[in-house]
Amino acid sequence: MSLRASSLFGKYVVYFVSLVTVALIASGAVGLYFTYQENKAALLNLQREKASAAGSRIESYILEIERQVGWVRLPTADPTSLDERKIEFLKLLRLVPAITDVVLLDTRGREQLRVSRLGMDVPDAEADLSADPKFTQARTGRTYFSPVYFRKETEPYMTIAVAGVGAKSGVTVAEVNLKFIWDVISRIKIGERGLAYVVDSRGHLIAHPDISYVLQKRDLSELPQVKAARTPGREDDERATIAHNAQAQEVLTAHADIGALGWQVFAEQPLAEAFAPLYASLLRTGLLMMAGLVLSIFASLYFARRMVTPIKAIEAGAVQLAAGKLDQRIDVDTGDELGALASQFNNMAAQLKESYSGLERKVEIRTEELAEANRAKSRFLAAASHDLRQPVHALGLFVAQLQEARDPITRERIIKKVEASTAAVSQLLEALLDVSKLDQGTVQPQIGDVALQPLLDRLEHGFSLAAQAKDLRFRLRPTTLWARTDPVLLERILLNFVANAVRYTQEGGIVVAVRRRGTRARIEVRDTGIGIAPEEQQHIFEEFYQAAGAPDGSSKGFGLGLAIVQRLARLLDVTVTLRSSPGGGSVFAVEVPLAAEQAVRIAPVSQPFHAGQIEGLRVLLIDDDNGAREAAEGLLTQWGCDVVCAGSGKEAYGLVSNTAPPAVIICDYRLGPQERGTDVVKRVREQLGAEIPAVIVSADSSSSSFDTIAAEGLHLLRKPLKAAQLRVLLHHIIAGANSKTSVLH
Repeated sequence: MSLRASSLFGKYVVYFVSLVTVALIASGAVGLYFTYQENKAALLNLQREKASAAGSRIESYILEIERQVGWVRLPTADPTSLDERKIEFLKLLRLVPAITDVVLLDTRGREQLRVSRLGMDVPDAEADLSADPKFTQARTGRTYFSPVYFRKETEPYMTIAVAGVGAKSGVTVAEVNLKFIWDVISRIKIGERGLAYVVDSRGHLIAHPDISYVLQKRDLSELPQVKAARTPGREDDERATIAHNAQAQEVLTAHADIGALGWQVFAEQPLAEAFAPLYASLLRTGLLMMAGLVLSIFASLYFARRMVTPIKAIEAGAVQLAAGKLDQRIDVDTGDELGALASQFNNMAAQLKESYSGLERKVEIRTEELAEANRAKSRFLAAASHDLRQPVHALGLFVAQLQEARDPITRERIIKKVEASTAAVSQLLEALLDVSKLDQGTVQPQIGDVALQPLLDRLEHGFSLAAQAKDLRFRLRPTTLWARTDPVLLERILLNFVANAVRYTQEGGIVVAVRRRGTRARIEVRDTGIGIAPEEQQHIFEEFYQAAGAPDGSSKGFGLGLAIVQRLARLLDVTVTLRSSPGGGSVFAVEVPLAAEQAVRIAPVSQPFHAGQIEGLRVLLIDDDNGAREAAEGLLTQWGCDVVCAGSGKEAYGLVSNTAPPAVIICDYRLGPQERGTDVVKRVREQLGAEIPAVIVSADSSSSSFDTIAAEGLHLLRKPLKAAQLRVLLHHIIAGANSKTSVLH
């Protein structure tokens, strides 16, 4: 089997090798990174400890000199005796070799006595040191440590001044040669080539294992590590730990402060020497990676061959099956998923062979089903087009009559017919939208525990007047039962039942009752109407089907109500039944599950609705469509509202800034291609600093738009908008009867 990158075998080899290589590189890189950081931290800690130890010894050395100088400032039997002071100074020079000169200043800052290793013991009586810091600071009781200076531009020195005891005592000044701290620095060992050195507060070198560097008065203040040590907050800077020394050699460096003197001790080690163990680790890691890579190549060749061989056998068998050779069998016995896949292929071939004979018949049946579905769709569209054209046709004729009518009575009669035609168009569009939403699956039931009595009360409120207008009796049988269902969808089913009962009943009455049937509640709507023939009962749930003997006139339906009921019943997974006979009335019923714990539930009593008045209500109307905005403005003005109109969100923001705040906002959902009514309402509320009640008017039937509107706590009215719905909602808002999001269809 050749190793080609495009073959399955070659791909598996590349994948295995790549995987192992990436894993090894990643593991090695991570290991090197942490090893580097750990080694660096350990080396820096070690060097800091050495620098700190050296700094402590140097500080102790200087403070010991200060203590020795302090002994000679103690009071004697005769404070004015210079001979006695000279003896003390000579003792000091013998005890402390680093001191080269000792001077006694009187209380005025004049030299009284000088003892020197390098010159004459003659005081400079004319020298006035009363303003010198070594005199003024020492007189305050604090020891004076001078900055480092170089005598004869070669050897580093510093001055230590200590005031005597007593008001009449002067100041003892000692000049200290700092080359003696070389012994401390030279003893610090850092690896093979590492070293330590000391710089003063100005960055000048004052101690180094190679004394010649000190005698050259080297200025190290420009080195990054020295700058960082002298700058607060930069001690952990990467440039302060890995830098270049005075010989431009890359080093690992750490420092410690000598607080009393303002000096720093630096410990440095060449970077190559410091990281030698890391480089060895890198070499070992590289060798291990190469060994792992070679091993992965051989392992990938082995495992890829084991995996690809049965796959190639399955591929060859699949080619035979695709060519129609259904007797072909794939022989792969690996005992794993590939063997199971081969068995599945064999089973599939056997099933294909068995079903092949009936496949053509199934295709014919499916083709016939699709054709029937297309015919049903065509019938649906044709019926919808016919029923929609009828009121639109009548509406056009009525408008033409209205233009020519002059008699007020005639105009009033025509206007009522126009209103009836408009209502018919609106009802048909709403029904078509309901059918479309149910077929698309955009309506999702919200199941909960529902008291049935308030639902029956709403049916009575909605249809009792219509029944009275036809001299029909409308009765409800009270119930205390609760159901487990979606209250909105169940109410839509019952609304259709009652609407049909009122429409098709000419005398007698209508009864709505609830009966308990085991774990279910059966809700029945009985009427004494014309009834439905048995041969028609199987068709009345179809779209645009109307039973024979349906009433004529404006009360005639469109044949979509029961089609919607059928879809709602499927959505709720409930049973809808019909029992009817011609001339004997009808009984439509739906059975829904009972809620749990029926015995402890009490159905709430419906409260009468007291609406507020909308006269004088200030309304902000926002709509980008001029016609719709003018129509809504005219309607609200007729109701006595104070209307302020805006064609966009930007225009609305300007209006609310310059006019009195509105009591209610009515806003279209889609304001142009980019702007949404919910966003405009939110910004207007923020601008006013108040939760102004708002109504969103939308033709969007998607559930996502309702979720967006509900999330903002807004009311929703569906288009086409009915004046009565808008008026009722405004009454609710004013009366505060509906504090939650409401949807009116």
